[in-house]
Amino acid sequence: MAEGRIPLLGEKIPTMEVKTTHGVFKFPDDFKGKWVVLFSHPADFTPVCTTEFVAFQKRWDEFQKLNVQLIGLSIDQVFSHIKWVEWIREKLGVEIKFPIIADDTGEIAKKLGMIHPGKGTNTVRAVFIIDPNGVLRAMLYYPQELGRNMDEILRMIKGLQTADKYGVAIPANWPNNELVGDHVIIPPAADEKTAKERLEKAAKKEIECFDWWFCHKKI
Repeated sequence: MAEGRIPLLGEKIPTMEVKTTHGVFKFPDDFKGKWVVLFSHPADFTPVCTTEFVAFQKRWDEFQKLNVQLIGLSIDQVFSHIKWVEWIREKLGVEIKFPIIADDTGEIAKKLGMIHPGKGTNTVRAVFIIDPNGVLRAMLYYPQELGRNMDEILRMIKGLQTADKYGVAIPANWPNNELVGDHVIIPPAADEKTAKERLEKAAKKEIECFDWWFCHKKI
């Protein structure tokens, strides 16, 4: 990754030492072997951010089953994160189990493109999905006024893991796609021989095709 710009899809996240509510980590190295959802929030003790933290925690078990480590981040200090987490536990009855990075200097947020000057000096609602090798696989940006959809983030993780495991692509709204239902997309044929074989497999009902370049199957 070139110095001075944010990481792009397919690139490794630069190694950084981070202070969190669970101690100091070398990120993302200390989480190698796990998928990571790193998400930034504008500030502690804000209503939308509070709803997001509760929503993430309510899906903790689902993320755990997918081998996902959740990590929050804002430019607040550790003591602020700790007090906010205590407030959530005491007032809302929800125990936040994932660490929150304290980026009070803003250096990490700048490296990862989480501060957008047109939206102020706080971090926007960025989401980075990082694979077990520390490679950035997806990123989302939400404005401060719009909370995230955690079910979509879960869907993205499931889709990426399925694509990696089976060498396929994932259709829109999967697993409830309007054309192919819960099927996955077979990558388009790269030569005439493969294109012909696809149609032959379709004739034998081994796969389903709208045409040689648009084939799908159930996994």
